[in-house]
Amino acid sequence: MTSLRDRRVVVTGLGATTPVGGTVPQTWDAILAGQSGARPMEYDWVSKYELPVTFAATIKVPPIEVLTKVETRRLDPSSQYALIASREAWADAGSPDVDPERLGVVIGSGIGGVWTLLDQWDNLREKGPRRVYPLAVPMLMPNGPAAAVSLELGARAGAHTPVSACASGAEGMGYAIEMIRTGRADIVVAGGTEAAVHALPIAGFAAMQALSTRNDEPELASRPYDIDRDGFVLGEGSALIVLESEEHARARGARVYAELASVGISSDAHHITAPEPEGAGASRAMLAAIERADLDLRDIIHVNAHATSTPVGDIAEYNAIKRAFGDFTDHLTVTATKSMTGHLLGAAGALEAVFTILSVYHRTVPATINLDHQDPAIALNVVTGEHQTLPAGDIAALNNSFGFGGHNVALAIRSI
Repeated sequence: MTSLRDRRVVVTGLGATTPVGGTVPQTWDAILAGQSGARPMEYDWVSKYELPVTFAATIKVPPIEVLTKVETRRLDPSSQYALIASREAWADAGSPDVDPERLGVVIGSGIGGVWTLLDQWDNLREKGPRRVYPLAVPMLMPNGPAAAVSLELGARAGAHTPVSACASGAEGMGYAIEMIRTGRADIVVAGGTEAAVHALPIAGFAAMQALSTRNDEPELASRPYDIDRDGFVLGEGSALIVLESEEHARARGARVYAELASVGISSDAHHITAPEPEGAGASRAMLAAIERADLDLRDIIHVNAHATSTPVGDIAEYNAIKRAFGDFTDHLTVTATKSMTGHLLGAAGALEAVFTILSVYHRTVPATINLDHQDPAIALNVVTGEHQTLPAGDIAALNNSFGFGGHNVALAIRSI
């Protein structure tokens, strides 16, 4: 008899709103077409504060075109994005009939409701405390998106919010695996959301010299692995998936995209922002994911890399991959989809997990764009030009996510 700990956890629904599309199919088509979501920011505060970076990968479809006015007024953009993604994912899964006490939600965020926090601070300073919005606190809470989606779906098995910087969304999916395997839930909606394209985060990242400054060429700015990379492009959006035990999915006749086989998590304990340069912690996360999925190094044929386009970060991740895979590194097909979407911070790992799931499902790896001259210090087989077809049969892939504070998360995804 299969124990709860051995339960296979499968993906039955996908949802997203991103810089390149308002839905998963729109986003996937744009990624396969090599479209960039980076564009000049159309906010008056860009010139008001004389920001050194004037572009970002902003959301493609404004929430006001999808949600009601009441929903946009009562929810921070981070929650708006999550609600949009959750509705698509839930419908894509067939709107399953499930006991509310067996349904959970895990939605990570790196920063939370920063728009609400900063806008309401402006209200307080300029107009006084009586003009602070009564819903300011629930709107700015990092767990606001998880709460909004749990209310939408009536989920009562638990609503959780990992806050692990840029690894938050992937960690949320890992937490969801455990919720199902330990018997807490039959279905979990999991992923990440972020809406941090605001003056203060941009100024802060720019002060760290973490952002690209290619203001005249936004679509060319995110350049993972390229010798001329100069920083990441800030992005926004949300990506969520519906997870359930395989037996539950099969019993209701659900369409299954792939198995979310395992999660590997580690921490660097090295620096608050810089990755451990040799990739020791990140490699441990990858190896843990492979081992817990009962896979061999040779089983992994594709990696959707974290690959932010920062000079230091890309090298550290390469070192981690080489450290984990050794002689098998040359057999990996690698892509860096942040070259198109920018870096969605707490939603990045979730969106890239969706891309990895679709790569396994469709046997197609999207090409990395803007890689004109690959850094000779990064000896990876990176897909460029045209997308690449993966072989038939059983295949497995990894999705890497790393965050400030030394957070490392690797998800193992297997065909089914």
